[in-house]
Amino acid sequence: MRNGTAITAFILLGFPGIQGLQIPLFIMIFLIYILTLAGNGLIIGIVCAEPKLQIPMYFFLCNLSFLEIWYTTTIIPKLLETFVVARTIICIPCCLLQAFFHFFLGTTEFLILTVMSFDRYMAICKPLHYPTIMTSNLCLKLALSSWVAGFTTVFCQMLLLIQLPFCGNNIINHFYCDVGPILKAACTDTTLLELLGLLATILVIPGSLLFTVISYIYILSTILQIPSAAGRQKAFSTCASHLTVVSLLYGAVLFMYLRPTTHSSFKINKVVSVLNTILTPLLNPFIYTIRNKEVKGALRKAMAYPKACHQKKNVQHSPKF
Repeated sequence: MRNGTAITAFILLGFPGIQGLQIPLFIMIFLIYILTLAGNGLIIGIVCAEPKLQIPMYFFLCNLSFLEIWYTTTIIPKLLETFVVARTIICIPCCLLQAFFHFFLGTTEFLILTVMSFDRYMAICKPLHYPTIMTSNLCLKLALSSWVAGFTTVFCQMLLLIQLPFCGNNIINHFYCDVGPILKAACTDTTLLELLGLLATILVIPGSLLFTVISYIYILSTILQIPSAAGRQKAFSTCASHLTVVSLLYGAVLFMYLRPTTHSSFKINKVVSVLNTILTPLLNPFIYTIRNKEVKGALRKAMAYPKACHQKKNVQHSPKF
């Protein structure tokens, strides 16, 4: 037990040393947040409204978009506060709750992307068995298992974390409640929690990445065996968007966790976390929309529907002679 006064709140530093840029950054990140909500919400709405998109690939994409909406909502509102308030104070229960949802949703995202890679493997490598294996019942079980596994992995650690007394340094040099600074503020030994966190990280990140890499090795091997160039291009285009999102997410995470820990690298890690927590959720809808003809077709159909209804209404009310 360390000597010290018990603390009741943490102080989020955000990005110190950006005097004069608070208002532009606030406006930029606020617009990114609105676009993220709108883009991911639009993906969910289009998939639910268009019967042609109600297949396993887009079902998992809806799960990813729903997850991204809440993932950014967990982080960005408090980040925006750091630009307008001199001392961003967050109570300990609120800080622990933010950390829980951040890591719960982040873990679930890795698992959902892994399930999506399995879906692409079945669609390209086992096309004849795909309709009988990837049934709506199995897709629901895979998605639900990802959410339950993500929740259980983080909740078990959080049960230990909420029991810790805090009396150390209450300043968190980040724009959200990261577990590392929280553990440093604890008044007791945190070795068990650190080991559990390390074990969970190894199981989730390298484990899911290994599964995804193996899936894409089989996928690329199958694509290269397709005789026609048009067939190869069509097969690759069905998984290009998912591969792009996987590369962005794992690239940012591996960059943060596999580099040596120094004071300068921590500042770089904080900048990279912006890519992971803010920009990637914004880019996901655009990546899946730009490279996907079916989604673009559904978007055009949805945009043309109000115009068609208006023209039909005008025809119905036009005078007859």
